[in-house]
Amino acid sequence: MEEKTKKQFMHEIRRQIEWMNWLILALLKLSRLDAGVEEFHQEKISLKKLIQNVIRNLAIPIEIKNQEIILQGAHNATIIADYKWQLEAITNIVKNAIEHSPENKKIWITLEEKPLFTKILIKDQGPGIEKEELRHIFERFYKGKQASENSMGIGLALAKTIIEKQKGYISCHSKKGEGTVFEIKYMK
Repeated sequence: MEEKTKKQFMHEIRRQIEWMNWLILALLKLSRLDAGVEEFHQEKISLKKLIQNVIRNLAIPIEIKNQEIILQGAHNATIIADYKWQLEAITNIVKNAIEHSPENKKIWITLEEKPLFTKILIKDQGPGIEKEELRHIFERFYKGKQASENSMGIGLALAKTIIEKQKGYISCHSKKGEGTVFEIKYMK
């Protein structure tokens, strides 16, 4: 076998192993959350810093699709939650926005601080989600019509579980052809 072909096979094998590893870890995290054995370490979190780390974690797919993430709003907004778990949840949601937005588009992340809650809005320029699919997107293993073939329908379910376990709420608003907005509220 030619060296170039070997390298291509190795690259594909590594990609598949990384995907299987992510899948196994996501399922284990969901199981631990369901069983109630995961302890959350509550701390004051700067949402600006959290979002900056989310963007850093997703720098490669953002660059590959030549997308721009715009962080706006209350840059001093904070929540009380477990940093590691919130990083996981928000990363999954932003990753979803990246995957479903075409190349050369923008994703807006808006932070709002209110007396009763802190809110994060994540808006993409993707194709939107059909109304009948919208009510299922947080269900485990649900794959929408526009999901990639590698999607297992776990990322948004995991994000919802994490957010709700920490006094948060998540909803999704979308219109076909107009993009999608995820709204996350953390109660104070």
